[in-house]
Amino acid sequence: MSKLLKLREALVANKPNYPLNYAIPEMFNLFGHSSLSILNNGEHLVNPYDFLVDLIDQVLLKHYESHEVASLSQLKEAKIAKKHMGGDWILKSTVYSMMIRTSTTWDHDRNGYVDENNIYHLKETGTFIKTLALLPLLDKMGVDAIYLLPISKFSLKNKKGELGSPYGVSNFFELDPSLADPMVGEALSLDDQFQALVEAAHTLGMRVMIDIIPRTNATESDLIIDHPDWFYWIKSSDLAVYNPPYVDEINDRTVSPTMKYMPTVYKSKKVLEHIRRFQFDPKTQNKELWAKLKKEYARKGGSILELVDKHFGLTIAPAFSDHINDIQPPWTDVTFFRMYLDHPIETSKFLEDKNVAPYILFDTIKSNLYPGHKPNKELWDTLANIIPHYQKTYGIDGARIDMGHALPKELVNQIIKTAREVDPDFAFIAEELNVDNAKFARGLGYNMIIGNGFSMQPHIWEGKLHHFYYKSVDLDCAVFACGETHDTPRLAARDGGQNLSKFLTVMNMFMPNGVPFINSGQEVYERQPMNTGIDPRPNELYMLPADDPFYMKLALFDKFALHYLNHMHNDIPDNLARVKPIRKKYINVITDKKNYIPISFLEGYNPVGFAYEAKDEVLIIVGNANPFDAQHVKIDLRPIRKRFDLNQNEGRILYAMHESGPRMFYEFDENQNPYFFMGAGEVKILVLQKNKSK
Repeated sequence: MSKLLKLREALVANKPNYPLNYAIPEMFNLFGHSSLSILNNGEHLVNPYDFLVDLIDQVLLKHYESHEVASLSQLKEAKIAKKHMGGDWILKSTVYSMMIRTSTTWDHDRNGYVDENNIYHLKETGTFIKTLALLPLLDKMGVDAIYLLPISKFSLKNKKGELGSPYGVSNFFELDPSLADPMVGEALSLDDQFQALVEAAHTLGMRVMIDIIPRTNATESDLIIDHPDWFYWIKSSDLAVYNPPYVDEINDRTVSPTMKYMPTVYKSKKVLEHIRRFQFDPKTQNKELWAKLKKEYARKGGSILELVDKHFGLTIAPAFSDHINDIQPPWTDVTFFRMYLDHPIETSKFLEDKNVAPYILFDTIKSNLYPGHKPNKELWDTLANIIPHYQKTYGIDGARIDMGHALPKELVNQIIKTAREVDPDFAFIAEELNVDNAKFARGLGYNMIIGNGFSMQPHIWEGKLHHFYYKSVDLDCAVFACGETHDTPRLAARDGGQNLSKFLTVMNMFMPNGVPFINSGQEVYERQPMNTGIDPRPNELYMLPADDPFYMKLALFDKFALHYLNHMHNDIPDNLARVKPIRKKYINVITDKKNYIPISFLEGYNPVGFAYEAKDEVLIIVGNANPFDAQHVKIDLRPIRKRFDLNQNEGRILYAMHESGPRMFYEFDENQNPYFFMGAGEVKILVLQKNKSK
């Protein structure tokens, strides 16, 4: 039975017989549900049960049958196009990154707090079911691939913030119970609820991707009880002084653990002290006592780490950065897996005691560079079966492998091969930030890489945006066209603010060799970052006023509601709705690098743009990269006119950010070069017709 229909039945059956004044932001109600009341601040009061039933009826089931036919057609096309790698559909997608727990969090009962059990006994943090309300907005913006931050069960041991990080996964094969929705009661299992979301997305032609984390696991993992030897152990008494060892003999700060540094690392007294802290796993130390511990755990439950501490005085060693002399403290909520059952081949020669216990160090956790002789085959098989579980159970379409570049190449191959045996058209994103490794990532079977757009695009004044746009077309693998991610500062809080954010969001829809990427909240000019992991500024936690309920909160760890009531909340969605049909019409043109034409400018301070050859016309996208000042811009069209016979003295503006609609365009100089006035951070899209007389 369709999980959407099952959800609909549950909502009808569970609807209470008392009134609910349940508030949602206007943006959740784009399909026109008849609200009980509309408040002055932009909230709509609805009965959530009626609201979701209406959404299913008016939006999702309306598209159900037609999408199934389209999906079969697309699958046939994918099989015919043998020259393309399976999963290359993502190269024509617009991706929206979402954290389920955050993206639909809202103070529904308006008591001033985000409650996990509000006055209606409903959840105010995000759930799989509530996420259905965002789908019409995503559809409006042209999104056709949803990338979900981790949804697997995560541990609350040593949690960060109020809620903990979803990256501290404790069980890969279970969904996190916090994502369940009490509206459906026992009628739909948590698995059913996620299946309903995937089904709903598919009805709108949106694929669903997940994030998997095969390199790390929670310090309190469900895997410990059966596989203590997959983890690294230290004495519990040493946990308070446990830190990544600082190598004083290396003057450079924060360097990659290349082989030239390793002899010095292993001579460091601090490193030797660090290595000596590690212990063999408890089962290896005493099998009989471990068997008793397992029986006690099966009988009483509770914390496995507390039991290990009680019987062995041991605990899991936390993870830390694999860069030498990185000043980051240990990541107390996660640890590394032992990818090999022996020490690294290349660096074990520096060990005086070859029988030392397995240890975490810059080389042992960088197993792509420093493999051992003995792969942890059982662990590898477990990791390779995560994605097939989600494919077969939920019908997902793609995945990002977190820190995949630090995994053994053979393990990455196994993960990709195993998933594509289930679905040959399954897409993979590499968490590869170094664009120089694009070709290598493509060779491993990844369809695209994350790239470094988030660190390049916001830095317009240093020329990094132009470098990123103009050099990416030469890469052997597509990159994300993005200015922010869940780990970076928000675009709206960068130098240039909302103008910068809107400018990049629109320009990225047409970037050569780029896959547009929108971070949840970007569309409403969210200023507070979700995390401060990459490129944070000293004041990054303080992007909101002190009286904001989410002041100093980070969505990756805390209760956090996006600012959907921002008075400019419709600005980016409305602009993306205008460029959506343009991108759709020219999608095959702009995603084929053969059609790309570089352009230059005769007037204007640092404008940016691209051109593409279409069948009967040339498509040109031009942007004023100055988010503060308007300017006159003139395109040097002479190289293009040498290649093509274009109609004289006219073109057509398909989109202008500061204009209301398409229009004919007649502004050319005496050499037939188009010129126009562009507002601060404005984008224009125009087409010039080829002369049909020749």
